[in-house]
Amino acid sequence: MNVAIRRVSSAHWLVPLLCAALALCAGGDPMSAVPKPTLISKLDLTSSAFAPGAKIPRHHTCTAADVSPPLSWSEPPAGTQSFALIMDDPDAPGGAWTHWVIFDLPAQTRSLDENVEKQKELSNGARQGRNDFGKFGYGGPCPPPGKPHRYFFKLYALDRKLALIPGATKENVEKAMQSHILAEGELMGRFAR
Repeated sequence: MNVAIRRVSSAHWLVPLLCAALALCAGGDPMSAVPKPTLISKLDLTSSAFAPGAKIPRHHTCTAADVSPPLSWSEPPAGTQSFALIMDDPDAPGGAWTHWVIFDLPAQTRSLDENVEKQKELSNGARQGRNDFGKFGYGGPCPPPGKPHRYFFKLYALDRKLALIPGATKENVEKAMQSHILAEGELMGRFAR
């Protein structure tokens, strides 16, 4: 049995070699036949409301005004056609809890002001998905009493608009983004009650 496992696991190098050989026989470039990894650039995502890893102000949580924090980010790579943003809490008792889904933000966007309206579509054409509270737009941190939860804001620069309908879920957006991410950035804040 060990021999069979060794044969299967050692054969993984044959695929690129065979692709290169076939390309040579066809008169092509052997390197073009070998799959190239997609390089994803990094975006600097920040908020003037809290530092990375710091406490999210109460103003941006369900215990107060429950408004989205201001966010800004660095220049995206050439070819960016839109942005998508997902905010979730991986520490929620029942598994990751989605707090915000916004997509088709115009390519020239470099920031979101505090208190993005909680509506299906914004004046700039961006669309908002449905969060796990069952509502459109931002739903702030609202953990059960106990230790702090981590809240991740994840920004994606995309090579196309997603053109999903308002109310799309985090899963819908993640699926539509596959193979279209040019750059990504992340900001994490904490909150406890």
